Amino acid sequence: MAKYLEGKNIAITGAGSGIGKAIALAVAGEGANIVVADYGVTLDGSEPTSEIAESVANEIESMGVQAEAVSGDVSQMQTGFDVVETAIKRWGTIDGVVCVAGILRERMLFNMEEDEWDAVIAVHLKGHFTIYRHAMAAMRKQDTGGSIVGITSGAFTASTAQPNYSAAKGGIVSLTRSAAMTAASISLRGGPQINANCIAPTARTRMSEKVPFEFETGEPDDIAPMAVYLLSDAGRKVNAQIYSVVGRRISVWNQPKEVRSMFASGAAWTPKEIEELLPRTIRQEPNPFIEDLERRMKEMAIEKEE
Repeated sequence: MAKYLEGKNIAITGAGSGIGKAIALAVAGEGANIVVADYGVTLDGSEPTSEIAESVANEIESMGVQAEAVSGDVSQMQTGFDVVETAIKRWGTIDGVVCVAGILRERMLFNMEEDEWDAVIAVHLKGHFTIYRHAMAAMRKQDTGGSIVGITSGAFTASTAQPNYSAAKGGIVSLTRSAAMTAASISLRGGPQINANCIAPTARTRMSEKVPFEFETGEPDDIAPMAVYLLSDAGRKVNAQIYSVVGRRISVWNQPKEVRSMFASGAAWTPKEIEELLPRTIRQEPNPFIEDLERRMKEMAIEKEE
């Protein structure tokens, strides 16, 4: 049976552990050469080391494909360039990228420090941009095009204890949709086919080990097959999608759009007219996450009473 990614050259950030490593090993197992990009930091982004990336690269080469290790801060433009250029210099093309690198700085919004915000936005969101930017620039000049895979999270909708992480993951969704629009415009103008999609994984990893899972979860290996598919020629026509992957379940998220409208009776709105019309016309759109929070708070209150 032919391998899904035979002869392709794929760069994966955060490939030294967890979901990133699981994807790197699966992609290598499907015949691709791998750029293993990992700064080897602790959860808060400190104590960088190149040993983790080199160790995974050696493991991949033992599988019979080639690998290059790159260690650097993905929030830096030079690192994004180096990751993509490493594949091109070694093998001639960059056929796919997967951005998994991330750190956590947990804090509620009302007591979060500026550096806790900046660090998470930098690694997650800018870390996607630096790779996307250089990968897209290279892929649009290749006859073979390429695939871009971002890693978001269901937390892009909201998070009580990680607003920085949630904002970054929401930014990744919008950035990836923008990349998908750019990819579509390139293809429609007769250029190569490029696709850009997001995976929202739920799995037990170093980053999630302190999260009290009140919902279904899985393992890093569960995420890898979806990444392989999106990177493959078979998945190239899939574009601008967000897929949740958890255990044996894969789900697709809806595309954002306006759902209801109302119009002023005169030349312009007044606050009073909005007060009168909004509740009986466009209303509020229910937020399932706040509804779930309210349900759980009620359950906790009942338990305390008992």
